[in-house]
Amino acid sequence: MTTTGSPSNDPGSYASSSSRCTTRHLNLHYNVDFERRVLGGRVALTVEVLEDHLSSMTLDTRDLKIFSVKANGQDASFTMGPKHSFMGTPLEISMPFDVSRGQQVIVEVTYETAPTASALQWLTPEQTAGKQHPYLFSQCQANHCRSMIPCQDTPSVKHSYYAQVSVPKELVAVMSAVRDGQNADPADSSRLIYRFRQPVAMPSYLIAIVVGALESREIGPRSRVWSEKEFVDKAAFEFSETESMLKTAEGLVGPYVWGQYDILVLPPSFPYGGMENPCLTFATPTLLAGDRSLSNVIAHEISHSWTGNLVTNKTWEHFWLNEGHTVYLERMIGRALESEQFRQFQAMGGWKDLQESVNTFGANNPLTNLVPSLSGVDPDDAFSSVPYEKGFALLYHLEELLGGPEVFMGFIKSYIQLFAYSSITTDEWKNYLFTYFQDKVDILNKVDWTAWMNTPGMPPVKPQYDTTMADACIALCDKWTKAGEGDLGVFTAADLKTLSSHQVIEFLSLVLQEKPLPLSYVKRMQEVYDFNSSTNSEIRARWLRLCVKSRWEEAVPRALQMATEQGRMKYTRPLFREVYNFEKYREEAVRMFKTNRDTMHPVMVGLLSKDLKVDAS
Repeated sequence: MTTTGSPSNDPGSYASSSSRCTTRHLNLHYNVDFERRVLGGRVALTVEVLEDHLSSMTLDTRDLKIFSVKANGQDASFTMGPKHSFMGTPLEISMPFDVSRGQQVIVEVTYETAPTASALQWLTPEQTAGKQHPYLFSQCQANHCRSMIPCQDTPSVKHSYYAQVSVPKELVAVMSAVRDGQNADPADSSRLIYRFRQPVAMPSYLIAIVVGALESREIGPRSRVWSEKEFVDKAAFEFSETESMLKTAEGLVGPYVWGQYDILVLPPSFPYGGMENPCLTFATPTLLAGDRSLSNVIAHEISHSWTGNLVTNKTWEHFWLNEGHTVYLERMIGRALESEQFRQFQAMGGWKDLQESVNTFGANNPLTNLVPSLSGVDPDDAFSSVPYEKGFALLYHLEELLGGPEVFMGFIKSYIQLFAYSSITTDEWKNYLFTYFQDKVDILNKVDWTAWMNTPGMPPVKPQYDTTMADACIALCDKWTKAGEGDLGVFTAADLKTLSSHQVIEFLSLVLQEKPLPLSYVKRMQEVYDFNSSTNSEIRARWLRLCVKSRWEEAVPRALQMATEQGRMKYTRPLFREVYNFEKYREEAVRMFKTNRDTMHPVMVGLLSKDLKVDAS
């Protein structure tokens, strides 16, 4: 029996190919044990057999302790294959009876997660806002679900799920599903069982669980925000425009099929800006700027309800199908709610993020391909703005060639309707593009597809974006970079008066792209603009990087403080890297990482270890 899939399979999964058998439904039972930091679990997988005489099947696991396996209630023998650093361990199950094509078999696995499960972060009470109760949250993308559920852990397999979760009764559980009531745990009166149902088929990476001292507030007819009580009212204010974003998205791409759209604000160690778990978007507290200026992250996560969650990349090599389309849709929502100029402005900012990713990886690094090969590559190592922004740039380029935003949105909507509830590859997407625009095939044939898809570095075409909103930022950047030492008196607080926070962020991004400013310039910038007092995390992160880059020693402790008081990858990694590159403080960066790594998310620890050349163990 083989433990690796055929070439058509997912290079990141050991599980049986979805052409042999596919999971249709999961029934989960969890007992959340904070003392031991484990989930005691039982999962029943309803598996549909797609070949004649299925005698065995393989599931993905990672650091799971397997107690027993049953098939249709009969004991099934199983073996664990060799352990792989990021793919985990194949669980090979022999069927106790013959199963034929078209039949379904219920495979039940009783197991326990490891305290070090890569999908789970267990927080002590001290690591939460309330300081009273422990907290648990999961992050399964890309291939970490196997560390909390034995499953076909590949985005090519989609299933519904039902879950029952037993937790201490002073805590609340929520999942990426619709809440289905709660009751006292008959086995233990100090615990409650929360029930959840997710009727829409989805890939394993979207299963999510949170347990903590949570409160919620209604923010719309189908939306609530959830968080610890310290953040909940702030979050309700920040995300109050959720329903209008949802309605705008529905106007663009059709009905929202997931029922509820809730947002959960996590503790600061959550490594991403947001995560599009169905019915329960996860958000970082770094979005709570107090002025709703960073809520475009929510527009992004809302867009995933169609692009990613409904139409899904078949493997992580096609991740741009999820992210490029989602960025495109997010910016179309921004266009509808703000203006076309705002969309263009955001696209310009995205191009700079792409440039930074390409510079960080290296312009010849195959991980900067739009469709990279991930054979033998941990998808977490490939994570960057490339699939987002190179993907968006391609879609925007096609929009310009094929007749503008309205015409191209017609294609996007039709594409979503055709491929809804399935997982697809780039070739399938491209074939449909040619079918939909069959009267414009001559135009599509002129696109350099190889350069876009399979060539590292920046895209072959740089779109000409409307610079209306960026002009003021560019002018201010030029003024600083071209000023002589004697000209610093011309700068005043009034320079920023007419700029939105988005434009201030853009100004700082532009300055960061230039060679480092002399220290006296950065000190003057602080005098007139007082960026040190900004509560907007996008401004603060860029400002602190700028200070460290110009070797302002006073900024180093502040940069390391921001890098460790929250764990969003977008900020923490560049801040650590900037300090690490300041020779004099290199050891301090490493020391701070080692001091704080126990409070960091496992994904962050792995990536920062590589950035700072520290042994991950």
